[in-house]
Amino acid sequence: MSDVLVVGAGPTGLTLALQAHEHGATVRVVDRRSEAFRRSRAMIVHSRTLECLRPLGVTAALLDRADRSPRAQLHLGSRVVDVGLGEAAMRGTPYPHLTMVRQADVEEVLTEALSRRGVEVERGVELDAVDMTGEQPRATLTSAGGQELATPRYVVGCDGPASRVRNAAGIAWDGGPYRQEIVLADIELEGGLTPDVLHVVAGRAGLLFLFALGEGATWRLLGTRPARDGDQPFGQPGEAVPVAEVQALIDDAGLEAQVREMPWSAKVRLQHRVARRFRHGPLFLAGDAAHTHSPAAAQGMNTGIIDAVNLGWKLAYADHSRAALLDSYDHERRPAARQALALTHTVFFAEASTHPLPQLVRGRVLPLLAPLIPVMLRQPRAMAAVITLLSQPWVRYPGSTLSVTDGLLTRGPRPGDRLPDRVVTCAGRQARLHDLTASPGVHLLLAREAECAELGLLGPRVTVHRIDSWPGTGITAVRPDGHVGYRSARGAHALTDWLEIVGAT
Repeated sequence: MSDVLVVGAGPTGLTLALQAHEHGATVRVVDRRSEAFRRSRAMIVHSRTLECLRPLGVTAALLDRADRSPRAQLHLGSRVVDVGLGEAAMRGTPYPHLTMVRQADVEEVLTEALSRRGVEVERGVELDAVDMTGEQPRATLTSAGGQELATPRYVVGCDGPASRVRNAAGIAWDGGPYRQEIVLADIELEGGLTPDVLHVVAGRAGLLFLFALGEGATWRLLGTRPARDGDQPFGQPGEAVPVAEVQALIDDAGLEAQVREMPWSAKVRLQHRVARRFRHGPLFLAGDAAHTHSPAAAQGMNTGIIDAVNLGWKLAYADHSRAALLDSYDHERRPAARQALALTHTVFFAEASTHPLPQLVRGRVLPLLAPLIPVMLRQPRAMAAVITLLSQPWVRYPGSTLSVTDGLLTRGPRPGDRLPDRVVTCAGRQARLHDLTASPGVHLLLAREAECAELGLLGPRVTVHRIDSWPGTGITAVRPDGHVGYRSARGAHALTDWLEIVGAT
């Protein structure tokens, strides 16, 4: 019997399995597809996501497959603006750049990491039903070998917008469809497009992206258009798009390029929804099963991975006496999902809406501003602000039951905040905080004069660091997902209680 049954082997499910396993849980991952889906829908991993994945030992492998200094050409009417998207002068992170890496590569790196730990993804295994009448869930799974009954402690639905886990839990799915849809295509082009750069076209009809990522062909096209009739599932690549329609998108964008070959294409119906709850007893939702939105601002895969990093360690550390730990997942991640949805909704309206105002801005105003854009983009702080915004710095958990303050704090991160990456002195040498905390478990940061009688009671889930460059008696506890959980300016008065709440004693 496994502790955690993960349904769905996309980036969210794979990350959740890895996070839970690294914190002591036994995990099982099943996916209804007989083989991994190789057509990437997500192309960008944000800096915060890389930070969250770093303790799992996969960030270096992801960066090896990534373009960390992508270049783009913005096509604004008759003007073309060259843009460098490399180092963005972002502060407080070891990843101060925009990182382009295909979803398929993310899944492959995570799958290999699980395999090295003895966890193999079981493909061609489908969840049929979940029985909640007993003390723990009973999941009916079907594969080519027949049916089986699994009895894990927890079931996590990472199975997309049409989640069977969400349906089994009876959780409402609030939201609605968009009036626009996405067209995806792998194409070979003839024409004068600059190779090996990202081409972005802003026109009255919407946005068109051409990624030089060479997956099924040299170019991956992503374009928006008014939604057509169709009944394929939301968020999943559906029926193929004729070459003539793909060429029409390119022509409408004003690009002088012709489709020479198109090995693959699909249209994707879009919706904006958030599950009314992310937990029902031992059933949990993460990623697209919990929230789904447009691909604008590259939030989908990133938000799902952060869901998984938040939930995985809690499932590993929880037992029947720690309901507050499990409840905190919904309390923390649902507001964050709604914030991500608001961001994508706003950006997608600007990118793709047929409303007269965004059409006017895309078709007339942006071309007029084209000469100013290179000047604006040469401002490091401006670029850093944009890329940082997309990396979700606004995700904080100050009202969580896991965010505990003991005494008056004058400066520094508050409980619920992400731990910033700063240079400190520890054990007589300089180090960055994110280097010190780049391993699974809870990390305890002690100021120079801090006394902590509880150190002898700490188990293997807690790593202690004495920060010589921090004066005073303060103590900071960092959760396994990189957020500050406990801070005290006067010693460890409530530390034991906090460690008990999170299951780290």
